[in-house]
Amino acid sequence: MAENSFFTEIKENQLILALYLPAFLLAFCQALLDPVLPLFAKDLGINYGLVGLIVAGYSIGMLLGDLPSGFFVRWMGRKRSMVLGLSLSVLSTAALFWTQNVPGVVFFRMLSGFGIAMFGIARHAYLADCVSIPNRGRVIALLGGIFRLGNFTGPAVGGVVAASFSLRVPFLVYGLVLLIAVLVVLLFVRRLDVPCEDESVDGTPRRVRVLTALRANYRPLTFAMIAQLFAQMIRRGRGTIIPLFGADILGLDVETIGFIVSIAAAIDMSLFLPTGWIMDRIGRKVAIVPAFSIMAMGMALVPLVGDVTGLVVAASLMGLGNGLSSGAMMTLGADLAPAEGRGEFLGMWRFVGDTGASGGPLVVGGVADLLNLPMAALAMAAGGVIASVLFLFRVPETLNKQPQLEDAS
Repeated sequence: MAENSFFTEIKENQLILALYLPAFLLAFCQALLDPVLPLFAKDLGINYGLVGLIVAGYSIGMLLGDLPSGFFVRWMGRKRSMVLGLSLSVLSTAALFWTQNVPGVVFFRMLSGFGIAMFGIARHAYLADCVSIPNRGRVIALLGGIFRLGNFTGPAVGGVVAASFSLRVPFLVYGLVLLIAVLVVLLFVRRLDVPCEDESVDGTPRRVRVLTALRANYRPLTFAMIAQLFAQMIRRGRGTIIPLFGADILGLDVETIGFIVSIAAAIDMSLFLPTGWIMDRIGRKVAIVPAFSIMAMGMALVPLVGDVTGLVVAASLMGLGNGLSSGAMMTLGADLAPAEGRGEFLGMWRFVGDTGASGGPLVVGGVADLLNLPMAALAMAAGGVIASVLFLFRVPETLNKQPQLEDAS
């Protein structure tokens, strides 16, 4: 009956078209630019620091969009916010085809990230409205798998398009493909305008209740936030290290780099189901700690790489580690969120994660300019080690062990 309910809910809510198809198209578009963007930035004749800023621009835009997007979703509704967010990303990314200066590139990357933050928060709210609690975990797990499928197919296509035409043409492909996602959302997402939540209970303002709940568990939550920051930093940093190292140190072309990134994405994509099983049956940390340890190991191998095979091995290790962390940060954040102020906590959790994602390319660019690219890889590896150690020793296991976190009362 539970399985029937799961598939019935997907069918009744048209989630394949309303949720999964736009997710695949967005992931494909994002991954399409992975092997291209660092090389496009370097082709502007700038240093590694500015390359890192351009790559980080998308994450910075998401960071800036996390908090105001909640207001837009509340004001405009789920569907309109999803359409507006995707449309901003379409227009701003396509505009890069004509942009010739660094400030313009950074601005349009930030605007794209802002739009995707709006889309992501609206989609999350829409999913929570449509999908019942007993089926929500499987729906989100499947969403993660679909997203990784897009990540697998995108880099190779981006590399081929850039090699066949130019480093700018993938931006137009991004805009055209994501425009299809806009049309799908317009056609298949139902209009749901849920009333705003009351701002007070028994005369107690919401912000007071949230602070009380967070203060009761400030120590484990603080360490978890710091670990989340470093975890997202190495995740985003690998997307800068691999293309730059392949092009500048090994002399590889963009098509080869695209295939290397796709190989790593294929390994990543294959692990979302076993990772979910491990987290739900054995423990969250059993997946999380090895995940970022393996990712750090792969990053630490990069300075030792001397050929294509070595870079494939290093990238594959990072893909393996990232695959073992599939959905882990979202799951851990939901586990750690206090009963009072759960939504506010998850907003902060995402904000911290996006801060780390923004910082990854910036650290890579800064260290590469100050020292060199191999040292930047080692700096990212150190971030992965810090994340693993904090998750292992300072963050509680949350699978059926909620008493480690105190109530706010």
